[in-house]
Amino acid sequence: MSTETASKTIELIIVRQEDPDSKPFEEKFSIPYRSNMNVISALMEIRRNPVNADGEDTTPVAWDASCLEEVCGACSMVINGKPRQSCTALIDKLEQPIRLEPMSTFPVMRDLTVDRSRMFDSLKRVKAWVPIDGTYDLGPGPRMPEAKRQWAYELSKCMSCGVCLQACPNVNDKSEFIGPAALSQVRLFNAHPTGAMHKAERLQTIMDGDGGLANCGNSQNCVEACPKEIPLTTSIAALNRATTLQSFKNFFGSDNTA
Repeated sequence: MSTETASKTIELIIVRQEDPDSKPFEEKFSIPYRSNMNVISALMEIRRNPVNADGEDTTPVAWDASCLEEVCGACSMVINGKPRQSCTALIDKLEQPIRLEPMSTFPVMRDLTVDRSRMFDSLKRVKAWVPIDGTYDLGPGPRMPEAKRQWAYELSKCMSCGVCLQACPNVNDKSEFIGPAALSQVRLFNAHPTGAMHKAERLQTIMDGDGGLANCGNSQNCVEACPKEIPLTTSIAALNRATTLQSFKNFFGSDNTA
């Protein structure tokens, strides 16, 4: 390591919170610079030596991480005002001081760790899975047309990171809106030949009551923020058409499983 590199430091401002009921506060850190660092490696350095910028001993910063390859979605946080994955946020490409905050859409558990149960509960609500019981081998199953398979694959890239919910102005503690991630999964599993068994039920879920499709304000922030570039607004537009057809079926008493 060169003398110049050794003398460089990384300045961070981290919004911290001791527990769900305590007030947030800011703490500054200054850590040694290394090439090719990401935000996670900076947090690991603080964990290794938990001393703040004033030279005071402190507690290690709590955060979530798993795959470190932008696959699991666990390390989502707000970095310099933008919700994103901290594993792919490279220090050299960030303006300093780097400000780290927890995603405000979700309840804070501690520091940068949040409870994403709201999002997972929404996925349960819309039955975001293929309904098979797994008791015996069903064989390869029906094939999807190639054109449908291609766009369905794009929707399947969702890693439930919560970034789209953080970016959406309609997802907040005063709204029951399930958000763009769950809506896109409705389109994905309704397109699956076996998943379509519950198509009408999924559509009815997002048509009924608070939190469904009607709560989308079409801000399109979600598609801009999505780290996997999933066409979330295209899915929402497709669901608008599908729910309109479903409402006609309901009115005229058609077979809802079609």
